[in-house]
Amino acid sequence: MIEQIYNFFTIEMLYYWVNFGVLPFWLILIFFPQSQLCRYFVTSIFPIFVLSATYTFVLYKSYLNSYDFMGNFNLYFGINEISNLFSDKNFLMMFWIHFITINLFTGGWIVKDAQKFAINKIILIIPLLVTYLIGPLGLFLYWLIRIFYAKNISLYD
Repeated sequence: MIEQIYNFFTIEMLYYWVNFGVLPFWLILIFFPQSQLCRYFVTSIFPIFVLSATYTFVLYKSYLNSYDFMGNFNLYFGINEISNLFSDKNFLMMFWIHFITINLFTGGWIVKDAQKFAINKIILIIPLLVTYLIGPLGLFLYWLIRIFYAKNISLYD
């Protein structure tokens, strides 16, 4: 049975599961940011734990396929090296899980921080959608909104 599960979760299948699996978290963040479901299910450690387990599984599969982990450090040698790394599906999947996890964490932080300043949840829809799609730009949009509500600019808050 474990072998069947292992064989079912190919890199392509994991890609679909990760992409569709984070959608409920984002929908809860966008439409129900002040609910208990959001507090205990989305902005907690739960989604990070699930995505970390998936990341570990990809690492394990990569290890079994004799992936060159030391080659990952080549990404610091130039843009061409990053391009070479992205040609490997295992590395690409590790990167994608990393990206999805950081964006979800950032979306959860935006919701929690917005609650401190009583920012209207309707206004949060745009920065949350942009964070889902283009992480850093969504965070920047939220920061602009936050300045208006906090009535000050704080670079280290």
